[in-house]
Amino acid sequence: MEIILVGRSNVGKSSVIRQLTGKKIPIGRRPGVTRRIARYRAGKMEIVDMPGFGFMSGVSSAVQEKIKTEIVRYLEQNRSRIMLAMEVVDARSFSEIVERWQRRGQIPIDVELFSFLQELELNPILVVNKIDLIRRVERDAVLDDICEKLELPSPWRQWIDIVVPISAKTGEGVPNLKKLIKHKIHELGKGHLLGWLK
Repeated sequence: MEIILVGRSNVGKSSVIRQLTGKKIPIGRRPGVTRRIARYRAGKMEIVDMPGFGFMSGVSSAVQEKIKTEIVRYLEQNRSRIMLAMEVVDARSFSEIVERWQRRGQIPIDVELFSFLQELELNPILVVNKIDLIRRVERDAVLDDICEKLELPSPWRQWIDIVVPISAKTGEGVPNLKKLIKHKIHELGKGHLLGWLK
C-alpha cells in the first residue's frame, strides 16, 4: 500500500517525506531534483515521491509534459494501491503561478491535479509548505486564497481535514499533518500499517 506525494518542482516534497519518515532523502536547491519516481519504505507501506512537474532548470517543455503524463498514468494504474495522495504546494508562489496560467486562458496543472486526485477518491491532502516564509498576520488570507483557487470556498479553516499548512524546514505544522494522515488511514481500516508514523 502507498502514500504518494505530487507537486511542482521545488515545493519541498522530499523535505516533507524526510519530516514524516526521518529518512535521509536527497534534497536539491534547484527545481527538478526528483525526476524519477522514488520509493521509500515506511514499515509495511511505501511513500512514493513523484517527479516534480512544471518548470525545471535545463529541462525541455516536451520532457516536462512527459513527466506530467507519467504522473497521471501512474495515479490511474495504481489507484487500488494508493491509500492517500498529498499534493504539496509552495505557500509563497502558488497563487501567483495559478493566476499566471489563468491569464493565459489555461487551467493550471496544480488545480487540475488536485481535482484529479479528488475524482480518483485518493483522500487528497493539500500540504501548504513553506508557511514559515509567510508573515503570521498574512497567513489566513494566503491560505484562503489558495483554497479559493482550488474551489474550496474560504475560510480555509473549514477544510482542516484537507488543508495543512506546514514548514518542512522548521517542522512547524508537521504534527498536524501526521495526525491527519493517521486519521484518514484509520478511516480506511488500515491503521495497523501506521507503526512507522510517530
